Amino acid sequence: SLSSLFFLLFPCWLAIALGLEPTYLKAVVRRAQSYEALEKYEEALEDYKKALELDGSQEAARRALVYLPEKIREQREKLKDEMLGKLKELGNAFLKPFGLSTNNFQLQQDENTGGYSINFKR
Repeated sequence: SLSSLFFLLFPCWLAIALGLEPTYLKAVVRRAQSYEALEKYEEALEDYKKALELDGSQEAARRALVYLPEKIREQREKLKDEMLGKLKELGNAFLKPFGLSTNNFQLQQDENTGGYSINFKR
C-alpha cells in the first residue's frame, strides 16, 4: 500500500536530510519514529538517544528509552526461536534417513561454564 511505501522511503529521505544537517532534531526524531513503525527498534533507539543528546527535553525520546529495550529483547527472542526452529527442521531432515530426529538428543547446559553437553537417548 501507499502508506507502507511511505514508511519504507521516509527514513531514506531523512537520512539525506541528516547527511546535510546531522543536528536537525526534527529529522532525527521523525526517523526514529519511522524506524519504530518498521519494527527496526535498534535503529530507532539509536536515533532517540541522539535526539536526547541534541535536546535533553525530548519527552518522546525519553519514553522510548524506557520501552524500546524490552521490545528489542522480545524481537531478539523471537528471532532466536525462529532460527532454532529452522535449525531443528534442518537437523531432522539430515537425521531422518537414519531413523533419528533431533528429539533423540538432549542438550544440558553446564551452570559453571555455560557450555553444553549432548546426550543421546532412544
